[in-house]
Amino acid sequence: MYAIIRTGGKQYRVRQGDRIAIERIEAEEGAEVTLSDVLLVGDEAGTTVGAPTVDGASVTALVEAHSRAKKVTYYDFKNKTRRERMVGHKHHQTELLITAITAG
Repeated sequence: MYAIIRTGGKQYRVRQGDRIAIERIEAEEGAEVTLSDVLLVGDEAGTTVGAPTVDGASVTALVEAHSRAKKVTYYDFKNKTRRERMVGHKHHQTELLITAITAG
């Protein structure tokens, strides 16, 4: 069984046992969270597509860690003034272990 979930403005395809890194959510490490914004649920019997979400469907996950992603850098240059700078940042993320998918 698999599901398409939406969190942090992005969509993820998950199965039970998958580890994913999503945008930071407010939860303690080791806590269980329920993601109820499920857009699609599929298994051997067929696929259920939500409009926009599947009623009663949810994904349960375990919060493994809070971390930061790799550094994203970009170069900024203004031609006429010859101004230049290197800019960068790291996104905050939460690492989840998918424990269960409920079709609803």
